[in-house]
Amino acid sequence: MTAGIDTPDRRGRTGLDRTGLDLTGNPRVKVRDVTLLSCHWYVERTTTFDLQLADGTWSTQERETHDRGNGATILLYDTERGTVLLTRQFRYPVYVNGHPDGMLVETPGGLLDEEDEQSEHPERAVRREVIEETGHTVGEVQRVFDVYMSPGSVTERVTFYAASYGPATRTHAGGGLDEEGEVIETVELPFRQALAMIRTGEIADAKTIMLLQWAALEGPFSAAAAG
Repeated sequence: MTAGIDTPDRRGRTGLDRTGLDLTGNPRVKVRDVTLLSCHWYVERTTTFDLQLADGTWSTQERETHDRGNGATILLYDTERGTVLLTRQFRYPVYVNGHPDGMLVETPGGLLDEEDEQSEHPERAVRREVIEETGHTVGEVQRVFDVYMSPGSVTERVTFYAASYGPATRTHAGGGLDEEGEVIETVELPFRQALAMIRTGEIADAKTIMLLQWAALEGPFSAAAAG
């Protein structure tokens, strides 16, 4: 009996070795076998599949995938004051990969929980994360785009949002959840300063860069919005 296959893992999941076996959307790909490597919190798999090449022949290939679920993130902006509200927190993976202190400036967000995934409702997740991390309860949100952040090995799809904030939307303390070991600082910046921090490397988080650039090109701080 193996956890995650025929007995529940720590998150109550079984059948994790069958993911992908029923895919039929691409006739040039035939999934042959899925091996579950681990399912501690996230799920690691090795998948063997046949891929039809340009000349019509078939190539058997093997790929490892990291499944951490899907996520959502949001840019909080105040056009009247020309500011954005970001967060700063410690990220061990970047710390061990060359970042000087591991403290990243980011847009708030996080992973969808099981209920969010089942209902395909990332907006609910991002609203929850905004309250937990920044203490703000936002009103109407704009869905900007959905992005696969690292498609070579990570299955995660992140839904990007934007919403206005201000003194009136502050309803909670923020700072993250103690039970999850979160220590999150809110960082309010002039929008133009945030853009400049991309060039200096002070903002090095992909999702944050994407949303700031969207805001400048076609979002709330774009020339069209100003006009």
